[in-house]
Amino acid sequence: VQLVESGGGLVQAGGSLRLSCVASGMIFRFYRMGWYRQAPGKQRELVAAITSGGSTNYADSVKGRFTISRDNAKNTVYLQMNSLKLEDTAVYCCKGDGLGMSDYWGQGTQVTVSS
Repeated sequence: VQLVESGGGLVQAGGSLRLSCVASGMIFRFYRMGWYRQAPGKQRELVAAITSGGSTNYADSVKGRFTISRDNAKNTVYLQMNSLKLEDTAVYCCKGDGLGMSDYWGQGTQVTVSS
């Protein structure tokens, strides 16, 4: 199983980025997919998640700014990030999990928001 993130980078505050996570070696459509982030000196936190049925949930800090989506035909989960803030700077990782199934993590992609 492999999860590969892309789309991170350096962006000015107020800008946008779209992260992608492509999965292989797993039956993608059965998994809940989540985006997590970890900033230096802070604990990892859940940013957004989407179930196999398409239900979503978001951290309060990103509601209204971030949108998670998935394309099961492409084995890909996306995170559209708008109105980025300095405090969104972190390494963003995707994770796949599900009832009775193993958890899988990607290696992460760096997002840096500058003023």
